Amino acid sequence: MKNTFQIGILVVCAAAFLMAGLNLSFGGAPAYTDMDDYMLAHGQEETGSNNIVTGVVFDYRGFDTLGEATVLFTVVLGAGLVFRRLGKKEDEYEYE
Repeated sequence: MKNTFQIGILVVCAAAFLMAGLNLSFGGAPAYTDMDDYMLAHGQEETGSNNIVTGVVFDYRGFDTLGEATVLFTVVLGAGLVFRRLGKKEDEYEYE
């Protein structure tokens, strides 16, 4: 019964992801926006960066990037603490 339920959930999730993927449209070229031209025309003078990608990531989207880095740091720190505790428990059992 438990395996049937898990397989059912897996099939439903796979079908949902498949339908979402099939409904995505991509014409082969990125969408044109006025923001592209603005960034290229004013990016260097507003950010002081010669590389527009760096200027966008670290100046226009700086707080967003800082938030993402904080989340990644927290995840790595948490995973390190979990594996460190698991390693200590395994070491305790080896010597008993």
